[in-house]
Amino acid sequence: MRKRGWAAAAGLGSLLLLAACGGTSTSNTGLGSTGSATPSASSAATVTGAPSPTASQTSASAAPSVKQTTPHPTGPTAGPQPSSHLNDSLPPIGTTIMVVQKSDLGFVLAEANHMVVYTYAKDKKGGPPSCTGSCASIWLPVTGVPQVSAADTLPGTLSTVTTASGGKQITYNGYPLYTYKSSQPYTTTGNNVGGVWHVVMLSESDITG
Repeated sequence: MRKRGWAAAAGLGSLLLLAACGGTSTSNTGLGSTGSATPSASSAATVTGAPSPTASQTSASAAPSVKQTTPHPTGPTAGPQPSSHLNDSLPPIGTTIMVVQKSDLGFVLAEANHMVVYTYAKDKKGGPPSCTGSCASIWLPVTGVPQVSAADTLPGTLSTVTTASGGKQITYNGYPLYTYKSSQPYTTTGNNVGGVWHVVMLSESDITG
C-alpha cells in the first residue's frame, strides 16, 4: 500500500514538472519552423540600396536618338558670276604683246614671253623678210598683231609686213623681227651672230609702268 502511494505521488510530480516548463516531448520536424522561414522570391530579388530607374531615364535609354539635319535647298544655286569687264582687259586673239626688257646688253625689245627679238641686216626697211626657208627655221619670224605693253612706250613704230606665205610678220621701224631658236628667255645669245643679227636697243626711260 505504501509502494502504490509513492508511485502515484511520483507520477503526479512528473506531470506537474512538464506542465511548469510548457514543453512537450512531441517533435515538430515534419511541421516546419516559423522562426527560420525561407525568404520569398520577391524579397530575394530586391537589392538593398540600389536606386530604381525613373520613368524619364527608362524612356531615354529605350528611345533611339534622332539626328537633326538641315534640309538642303531645293533647286540649283548660283555660283560666282564672271565679271562682265573681264574680256575688256584681255587683248584680242592673235595679238602679240611687245615689251621693253632688261638684258645683259641693256634694255632691248622682246616679246611678252621674254624672248628677245632681232633684226636681220640683209632685210630692207619696208620690204618683205629675206630670211626664208631653212633660215626661217632657225630665226623664227615674230607674227601676229603687235601691241605695246601698257607698262612701256616705244620710240619707234610697230607694224606688219606680208611674208612670202601670205602671213603677217611684225616689224619695228619697217624691219622684220625674228627670235633666235637656240636662245632662252631673257638671253641675247643671237646678237651679232654672223655679224648680221642684232637686238633692238632701247632705254630704261621707255619703261613707264
